[in-house]
Amino acid sequence: MKYQEIKEQICDVCHKMWQLGWVAANDGNVSVRVDDNVVIATPTGISKSFITPEKLVTIDMDGNIIEANEGYRPSSEIKMHLCCYKEREDVKSVIHAHPPTATGFAVAHVHMDEYIMIENVIMIGSVPVTPYGTPSTHEVPDAIRPYLQEHDVMLLENHGAITLGADVITAYYRMESLELGAKIQLTAHLLGGAKEISKPNIDTLISMRSKYGVTGKHPGYKKYNKSEE
Repeated sequence: MKYQEIKEQICDVCHKMWQLGWVAANDGNVSVRVDDNVVIATPTGISKSFITPEKLVTIDMDGNIIEANEGYRPSSEIKMHLCCYKEREDVKSVIHAHPPTATGFAVAHVHMDEYIMIENVIMIGSVPVTPYGTPSTHEVPDAIRPYLQEHDVMLLENHGAITLGADVITAYYRMESLELGAKIQLTAHLLGGAKEISKPNIDTLISMRSKYGVTGKHPGYKKYNKSEE
C-alpha cells in the first residue's frame, strides 16, 4: 500500500474516533509503521476531527522527524508507539484513545478479564490494566512493555486504552471491540453480574481464531490479581 493511502486510512480512523466520542480536544494518537525505520504518526496538539494527510508526520524508529510540514511535530506519546514496534515485529499500527466506558475500567483499576462475550474471547482476549505512567515520558512505555508479548489490547491506568494491529484498520477494530465489550460488561454488572463462559467453551473459541484469520497476541483465560498489578 502506498504511503498516501495509509495516510488517508489514518485520517479516516481519526475522524471515526472523534465522531464516536473516544477522543476530545487534542486527545489520542495513531501511528503506522510503513517500513523498518519509517513511521507515520498523528501530530501533537491537533483535534482528531481536523486531521488531514498533510498534517501527519513521518519519523524514524528513534523518533527523529523525517518529513513534516512546518509547525507539525509527532504526538507527545510517540515513545509508547515506538516501544510497541520495537518489542513486536508483527505490530504495524498503534492506536491510543479514551473510549469512555473502557477508560472507566482503567480509572477504576478494573481488569477486563471476564470472558462473557463470544466475539471478545476470539478477537481480543483478556485485557489488563497496565501500571500508571506519566504521559509523554518513558514511564508509559516502561509500564506497558511487560504486557506486550501477550496482549494487543491494554488499558492504561487512569489514562485510556491502547490497541495494536497488523494494520491501522485492525487496530481500530480492536478499539471498537474493547469499548463495546466494556459497555456490555458494565451493563451485565448493573443487572446483577455477568455469567462467564465455561473454560472448555473458552478453549474452543480460542481455537477458532485461526479459522477467522485473527492474528496477534490474545491470551486465553487469565484472572489478574493484586500481586500482578
